[in-house]
Amino acid sequence: MRIAAIDVGSNSIHMVVAQLEADGRFEVLDRAKEMVRLARRTLASGALSADAMNAGIRTLSAFRTLAERQGVERFKAVATSAVREAKNGGDFIQRVKDEVGLRVKVIPGREEARLIYLGVRHAIDLRNDTTLIVDIGGGSVELMLTEDEKLVTAHSLKLGVTRLSEQFLLGDRISGKTMSALESHLAERLDPVLDQWGKGRIRRVIGTSGTMLNLVSIAGYQRGEPPNGQLNNVAVTADEIAKVRRMVTKADRDERARIKGLDGKRADLIVAGACLADYIIQRLGARELVACTWALREGLVLDFIAHHRKGIEETGRYTDPRRRNVARFARHLGEIGTHGSQVAGLALRLFDQLEDQLAVLPGARDWLEFAALLHDVGHHIGHRDHQHHSYYLITKGDLLGFQRDELEIIGLTARYHRKGAPKESDAGYGTLAKGERRTVRTLAAILRIADGLDRSHYGVVREVTVVRRGDRLILQLASEGDDAELEIWEARRRAGLLEEVLGCAIDFEVVPQRPRAVAARAASAAQ
Repeated sequence: MRIAAIDVGSNSIHMVVAQLEADGRFEVLDRAKEMVRLARRTLASGALSADAMNAGIRTLSAFRTLAERQGVERFKAVATSAVREAKNGGDFIQRVKDEVGLRVKVIPGREEARLIYLGVRHAIDLRNDTTLIVDIGGGSVELMLTEDEKLVTAHSLKLGVTRLSEQFLLGDRISGKTMSALESHLAERLDPVLDQWGKGRIRRVIGTSGTMLNLVSIAGYQRGEPPNGQLNNVAVTADEIAKVRRMVTKADRDERARIKGLDGKRADLIVAGACLADYIIQRLGARELVACTWALREGLVLDFIAHHRKGIEETGRYTDPRRRNVARFARHLGEIGTHGSQVAGLALRLFDQLEDQLAVLPGARDWLEFAALLHDVGHHIGHRDHQHHSYYLITKGDLLGFQRDELEIIGLTARYHRKGAPKESDAGYGTLAKGERRTVRTLAAILRIADGLDRSHYGVVREVTVVRRGDRLILQLASEGDDAELEIWEARRRAGLLEEVLGCAIDFEVVPQRPRAVAARAASAAQ
C-alpha cells in the first residue's frame, strides 16, 4: 500500500509518500514541502487570511496530484496550531474537502506531540537515556520527555516562532529591550514546565521541525562541518547553539539571510527559534542538540501502520482491487473469520465443475466468489433474517470498484443463500433482465450448498468433487476423517434450488481425502 501523510503546519505544509509493508516496515519514496505561512497574522487576528488559505489550497492540490501520480491509495492529513486556533479554520478545512478532495483532521497539541514522538522514536535511538524532544512550529512548541524510549509526558505551549516574531516584532535588528521582554516571556511560559524536570537530568535535546534543523545546520557550518543535507542524528553542543543565537540576534534581516545553513525564507523567524531553543537548553543544562529529520508526517505513517496492519496485508495479498475492496468491506463489517473464505472456496469448486451446465452471464464466477465472501455481513445489523441485511449492505454500502448492476447481482445472490428461493415478485430480483435473474438463481443455488457444507464453521469439508451417476449428481466430500454428518444434513436441506436449476437429483457421500500430490497426478492422468 502507498500512503501520503500530510502535515498542514502553521509555517509549512509537508508531505511524505511511503510504501507500506504488512510487517510494519515502510520506505519513504518522496517528500514535498512548501512554506505557506498559514500562521502569518493569523495568530494575532484570530483568522486565516484569504491569501494564506488560497496558498494552502494550491499547495494541497499540487501535493495530491503528485501523490496520485505515484500510486498513492490512502491520504492521512492533519492540521495543527494555525488552523486549530483560527475562527475560520473550519471554513478552510471545508474548502480543502470541496476543492481538493482531501479530509484534513485538526488535531490538538497533545496528539501532535504524540505523533511527533512516534516519528522521532523511529529515527533516533532513545533507549537508555532521558531525552527531551522539542518541535518548534509556527504557532506552538511541543515538548516531549522520554525515558528509555517511552513517552513520559508531553506539553504543547503557544510559543511558536511566527507567534513570537509577530508579538515581539523580531523581523529586523533586535534591541536589547526587546530581547529582555522576550526572555521574560519565555521564562514565564517555560519555567513551570522545565523546572519540573530539574537541571542536569536531561543531557540531550532532540530538535525536529525546520527551525531546529536550520539551527543545527548553521552550527555545523560555523564549526566547518556543513551537514550537506544529511542532518538526521547530527549533534551540536549547547555552546554552539548559544553562539548561533548571539549571531542571529545581532544581525539584521539582510545579514541573517546570508548566514550559511539558514533557509532564506526563515530569516525573519530564526531569531525567535534560536532564542527559544537556547533558553530550553540552557535552563535544562543540556549538553547537546541533536537534529531529527523525522517528525509529525512520519509519525502519521507509523500510526497508520499500527492501526491498519490487516488492510496493508490485504493490499499486498490482493492485486485485484475489487477483491481487496471486498476483503476490506467484510473486515470492516466484522466478518474476519474463515467461514466466508471456506464457503467461497467450496462454491468455486462446484462452479468450475458444473460450468458447462450453467447458463450464466460472463463474470458470474467472480460474482459468486464475492457473494460467498460477503454472504454473512448482515450479522453486522442483526442475526435474524441476516440475509436481507447482507443484501442491503452490499448494494447500499461503500463497496468500490463495481458497477451498480454487479452489486445488485452479488447482493441478491447473498440474499438467497438461505430460506426463500428467488421470486419475480421480489423487490430487486423482479426488475432484473432475464439473463440476470437466471444468473442470480444459479449462483444462489450453488452458494446455498456451499454454505451448508460449512455448517459448523470448522472447515470440516476440505474438497468437493462432482460425479454424475445416471440421472443423479453425487457430491463427493473429503473431510480428512472429520465427522461431516452435520454438513451433509444441512447441504441436503439446501440442495433443492440447484436440483431445479440443473434438472436432476443431488446426493452427497463422504470419501477419503487423497493427498494433494496423488490427487494432482490422478487429475493429470484423467486429462
